[in-house]
Amino acid sequence: MIYIVYILYSKTINRYYVGYTGDDIEERLRKHNTNHKGYTGKTDDWEIMYTESYTSKTEAMQRELKIKKRKSRKYIEELIRSAG
Repeated sequence: MIYIVYILYSKTINRYYVGYTGDDIEERLRKHNTNHKGYTGKTDDWEIMYTESYTSKTEAMQRELKIKKRKSRKYIEELIRSAG
């Protein structure tokens, strides 16, 4: 199974969201863009800006946490630029 670490961006709230999934990335994006109580439920214009693939859930979880612990918009934007 493949696990994907992803970064989403919303123009409406000018924010990034970092997550991981073992599901289809497009289906996961659809869920983020539905009206729900979570953080991403605030808006419905999330776009996938960056992805990384891993073969283990543990690796994906660790990578997600590493990105989140940086608490740096600049770091996230550098990741996105480096992939482009």
